[in-house]
Amino acid sequence: MKKFKKMVAIEPTKLLPEWDQKLKEYAEEAIFYTDIPQDAQTIIERIGDTDCVMLSFTSFIDRQVLDACPNIRYIGICASLYAPENANVDILYANEKGIVVTGVRDYGDEGVKEYAISELVRLLQGRGPAMWKEEPLELTDVKVGIIGMGTVGSLLARTMDFFGMDVNYFSRTRKPELEKELGMDYLPLAELLGNVDILITCLNKNVVLLDEAAFATFGNGKILMNVSIAPSHEVSALKNWLAQPGNFAFSDTEAGLGAEVIDLPNAFTGKINAGLTSLAKVRLAQKVIKNIEVFQTKG
Repeated sequence: MKKFKKMVAIEPTKLLPEWDQKLKEYAEEAIFYTDIPQDAQTIIERIGDTDCVMLSFTSFIDRQVLDACPNIRYIGICASLYAPENANVDILYANEKGIVVTGVRDYGDEGVKEYAISELVRLLQGRGPAMWKEEPLELTDVKVGIIGMGTVGSLLARTMDFFGMDVNYFSRTRKPELEKELGMDYLPLAELLGNVDILITCLNKNVVLLDEAAFATFGNGKILMNVSIAPSHEVSALKNWLAQPGNFAFSDTEAGLGAEVIDLPNAFTGKINAGLTSLAKVRLAQKVIKNIEVFQTKG
């Protein structure tokens, strides 16, 4: 395999240090930055004449950057990549310029299902700072709706079903085999919102489905949990909904709810992405390195 001439990680990769060191072995020269660049010009300066760029999901590589850095041959995203329109790299333009862009999938899902069950049990049984109803509840028979039935949504559906919850879903595409497996129904979005007590959104970045009208249909005395890396809702609409009695919102990261609501007493967020456990980081690193090895073998 032919090594890259120069590899630059323009921001922290979110990998464990030993895996960053492993990554560097695939280039003759490697520079890994430990802070997040604040603008496109800084990104351009960091990339310079490099032929391999690594990044996580925070920074953006757009047309301006791609045009200013003509030596790039490969961009490795150390994060989930599901579709070009949801990526933090202009993949279609990069491909036009002959640049290969890779990302990974399905590395942190186990931590997400553990997070979801943990937070719901704490709220339903009153084992944290709040309790949903006047009496502690089990998960059994509670009506939960899942929006987005990709890998994470499917995993959560199976988990919720295991705990005896009444699970239904809305998704861009139907999953007949999963419906049959779990006895789960596909419902149009408005119908799902009106028929569940807990709503879990598992959407790609930049997909926003919940607005004021959606929250009005969802109603009060409900729970919203977003396990996407960005809001699945209009933040102002969520803030208004949280002002109503009996409503709660959860996300494993502050970015998943939005800065306007994270300090509200009925909004609960974490500082650490549930999908970035130490084991998940190992799976992530292995897939990132596999992508590089495939590229270098072909190239």
